[in-house]
Amino acid sequence: MDTKKRSMACFEYGMQHYQGTQESINGFAKAVEYDPTHAESWRELSIPFLKRGMPHLWKKYMDKAVELDPVAWQGYRGYNYLWFYRDYKSAIADFDAADKLTPNFTDAPQGHSVDFWRGIAYLGLKDYKNSIAFFDMHIQKETEATGEDWVEHEAFLYRGIAHYEAGNGKEALKNFNTLLKYNTDFADAKYYKALVTSKTDHQEALKIIEEAIDNFNSGYSDQRPYVETIRQLYLADYLNLKAKLESMH
Repeated sequence: MDTKKRSMACFEYGMQHYQGTQESINGFAKAVEYDPTHAESWRELSIPFLKRGMPHLWKKYMDKAVELDPVAWQGYRGYNYLWFYRDYKSAIADFDAADKLTPNFTDAPQGHSVDFWRGIAYLGLKDYKNSIAFFDMHIQKETEATGEDWVEHEAFLYRGIAHYEAGNGKEALKNFNTLLKYNTDFADAKYYKALVTSKTDHQEALKIIEEAIDNFNSGYSDQRPYVETIRQLYLADYLNLKAKLESMH
């Protein structure tokens, strides 16, 4: 058996075991030993260290995967930077590079377009102008391709938050209302809608935040596995806003 076949056998062995187990890690380590050019083995080898908070090992292996196959893994590394390390500038650099590698095609690492991810990364940097611009592009493309009702609800949430933090409550409210048209139980959208509405109607805002608390307690909130999502809200946030609104009466 030649070295590439041995490498693939080790790779398959690694894939058959639960991610992060010693058997899985050993399989991928052997795979890159037999074939150092197999990018996906390097990527798989990096993941347990990403999730365990060991950046020096994650980066070493992930960088190798990107070096060998940037089309496949540059955007994915940007996703890692974005969510696991909150390194927004490095994430944007990878998303930009991934986009340039495939002209006339919008890359979608981890199931979302690079425009969507860039919108989040710029929101993380509080660069609202760029954040809104990339969400505009993403939402327009998705709407033209499949219809507004197929756009990720988080795209409207985050674009709304960007408008809200930039001081444009009217545009923010449009986004939260659009989201709630398709997902009436989304707690985060109601939280921000209550914030905007409180400027003009405390009673209505109180009603909205009470609904939001019910939705949150039922599990209808924005969250991610392994990591905190951007602008993540907790029960205390909802209760504090409710108490603040109640004190205004």
